[in-house]
Amino acid sequence: MGLAYTIDSPIRVAQFGISSVISIIDDDLIEKMNAFYSQKFSLPYQEISKKAEDYRAKRITAYLNLVDTIVKDKFGKFKEELSESKSALENFVGMLPNKSSIKEGLSTMLEEGMLIKETIKNYIDTHLSAGEIDVNIMTKIDKDNFKGSEQLPVEFNDAHASLRGFANSNLSSSVVLSAGMNPRLYSYFENFKDFYPDGKSQLKKKIILKVSDFRSALIQGKYLAKKGLWVSEYRVESGLNCGGHAFATEGFLLGPILEEFKRKKAELLQDTHDVFVKTLVDKQIDVPEHPLEIKITVQGGVGTAAEHEFLMDNYQVDSVGWGTPFLLVPEATSVDNETRKLMADAKEADLYLSNISPLGVPFNTLKGTSNEFYKQGRIDSNKAGSSCPKKFLALSKEFGAEGVCTASKKYQDVKLSELDLKKETMASSQYEIAKSKITEKACLCVGLANASYLENEIPIKGQQQGVVICPGPNLAYFDKEVSLSQMVQHIYGGTSVLSQAYRPNMFVKELKMYVDYLKNDIATFTDELTIKNIKKWSAFKSNLLEGIVYYQGLFEETFHLNKNEIQSDIIIYKNEINTIEIPVL
Repeated sequence: MGLAYTIDSPIRVAQFGISSVISIIDDDLIEKMNAFYSQKFSLPYQEISKKAEDYRAKRITAYLNLVDTIVKDKFGKFKEELSESKSALENFVGMLPNKSSIKEGLSTMLEEGMLIKETIKNYIDTHLSAGEIDVNIMTKIDKDNFKGSEQLPVEFNDAHASLRGFANSNLSSSVVLSAGMNPRLYSYFENFKDFYPDGKSQLKKKIILKVSDFRSALIQGKYLAKKGLWVSEYRVESGLNCGGHAFATEGFLLGPILEEFKRKKAELLQDTHDVFVKTLVDKQIDVPEHPLEIKITVQGGVGTAAEHEFLMDNYQVDSVGWGTPFLLVPEATSVDNETRKLMADAKEADLYLSNISPLGVPFNTLKGTSNEFYKQGRIDSNKAGSSCPKKFLALSKEFGAEGVCTASKKYQDVKLSELDLKKETMASSQYEIAKSKITEKACLCVGLANASYLENEIPIKGQQQGVVICPGPNLAYFDKEVSLSQMVQHIYGGTSVLSQAYRPNMFVKELKMYVDYLKNDIATFTDELTIKNIKKWSAFKSNLLEGIVYYQGLFEETFHLNKNEIQSDIIIYKNEINTIEIPVL
């Protein structure tokens, strides 16, 4: 969800029992939000300047503690309101899923007229809890930092400092690790006692891993278990049908991946538990009497109550995550009005997998953003590149140990100069393609933060970057702003907020994206062809066809909504895959 879009979501929705995740990479944004919310709620604020030692971690800790304080206060007031106001209670019950035991209990009280304040208050205190205030660290964003020309110790790297900021906070919640393994960062967890079980086998702070498949989950789970660290949740995300950076699998589709998790969950639990226990014994830490809980959850491209329920029932996942649709819910996410309108108007063709990320990873984004406008203006004026004020993505070591961002003017000036030296030997079309590959990179550090500043009227200094937004393709089927209550009811089947246009099944949509991804990967390949490339594409194609066989059986036996339409779409993509020719040497 970028840097800004859920930066304050817990303050907005946690009192209703809705969990959300704050990105804790951008300490500058976090410091400004700390000042903003301290003033809004009349709470004390002490600025933490960049001159302070370990300022990055301290800023994160301070903001998370502030959010925790605000959420607890709002939750207490919300419970009081529910016990005193029948209409507030009715509205809240209307948001809850039909299968919720809390809904059943509160509905009974309403139906039987048991509206005694103390009775309701006691029930709410016993059964209702605030949503989790979880945090996200993208493990690749772990730039080395310097003081002058001296490189600081590894614990001052960006991701390391973010982890320390969370670990030192008052929160009892989870850190979501995304973008793959970072062994140094994983080892750093060992320094914080909150990640180890206490004498009651409880974890104050938990680890959640975003994973693309079972093998990745098992490898990372055991790696952390060897350090005495328990992974409490494996969050399976669609490789392509998601927001933000898209980490494509080797043609493995979400359905078969979830099927493997379903079959092997017990194996994952036992294998990691065995390693975990041995390490705790070695570290002389109390060993839990029983294996700690693990959850398997899923997210990416879910758009209807039927899909949500199918994932829960068929794959027995513990929960289903929704991200992109909430970008159209002003009560839940921080987005400026201009960008929110752009998203509401977006069609399928406006959402695309771009190469604008300096990480070199495909990035889901939207045409027509203000960032695109300002970036193109600099390109047209021969001033391509960002001033790079934050440097979180200054990860290229090509020009020296301190690193440089490929979206920066410093980097692009050098690369464009090198390209100009070759211009006379290149065809005009080749030159323009090569130039575009250099200049298309966007300043995500600023662009992904600006929406919060604009929404909250916080001054933006420096070079104009506009807003970068990173919704998943699923946004195309949501065409208007909706209230939090409407979106929650949509998720649980009480209403629908979808546009009337055709929306493909989430599995079919992902399949199409993978077919397009393979075709594009082959068509745009310009390097020297190797056996490795051929094997990669052949395996990708084979995995897609195996996934189709799985889906044909799945939809025939268990999925009844629009079955004929889905099967027809699958056959179309199967035929399309069979026409893809893998290059040969």
